[in-house]
Amino acid sequence: MIVLDTSFVFALLESTDDRHREASDWYAGESRAFATTPPVLAEVDYLLHARSTAVAVEAFNAEIRRGSLGLEWWPGLENEASEVAERHAELGLGLVDASLVVLAARLETNRIATFDERHFRAVGPLTTGGRFELLPADA
Repeated sequence: MIVLDTSFVFALLESTDDRHREASDWYAGESRAFATTPPVLAEVDYLLHARSTAVAVEAFNAEIRRGSLGLEWWPGLENEASEVAERHAELGLGLVDASLVVLAARLETNRIATFDERHFRAVGPLTTGGRFELLPADA
């Protein structure tokens, strides 16, 4: 299972993003399942509407309907994410990224598809120990 971050999903959908080619090439060759949280979907939606084209917004909505982003939600996610964000306040870790740290723990994975190395290299997995495997960089 691979957890999806905003930076990766945006690059994947926005053809003018500097990392679009890297994201799409890696994504096309990946066979593992993906998962993300509602805060990520909200952030991607905001960014696409603010910085992108109708084509990218349509592609995003199509991915949501297809279920390929693997939306995960459970009661208490927001509280768990808030605690992780507070624990790493010195890094400026926000609620969106903290929700992915919590999701990774829940899914027992250390794999995150992201271009946000600053946060995810500094914060380790809650349950598996060690470090996050950041994809596609660590592929």
